[in-house]
Amino acid sequence: MIGRLNHVAIATRDVAAASAIYRGALGAEVSEPQDLPEHGVRVVFVVLDNTKVELLEPIGEGSPIAPFLEKNPAGGLHHVCYEVSDIRLAAERLRQDGARVLGDGEPKIGAHGKPVLFVHPKDVGGVLTELEEV
Repeated sequence: MIGRLNHVAIATRDVAAASAIYRGALGAEVSEPQDLPEHGVRVVFVVLDNTKVELLEPIGEGSPIAPFLEKNPAGGLHHVCYEVSDIRLAAERLRQDGARVLGDGEPKIGAHGKPVLFVHPKDVGGVLTELEEV
């Protein structure tokens, strides 16, 4: 059902500062910041040969990243994202296995302009998991 690893997401209080480390010290290609107010985040993608690292900064009231940063003030691994060819089928199979699809269960459009949804970390080995339809 799942395809390749699309990205690993890291929550941070400051994507500009985090981007500077990846761009400067690590020599990576880093995208321009993109605000996604409907998701409550500012994102930057660090492009690697085989995947991406997504840097997340909370924006706006009610950002889902803010509570994570309250518990983890230095930031850290927030979620992993896997590609799927049919997100609705993937969600249905997960529900049939007892996994909880977060939110209203309906895919939302993510940072890449494609449908995404999240699965509760307690149902996926303790890691918040995003699925992205490709």
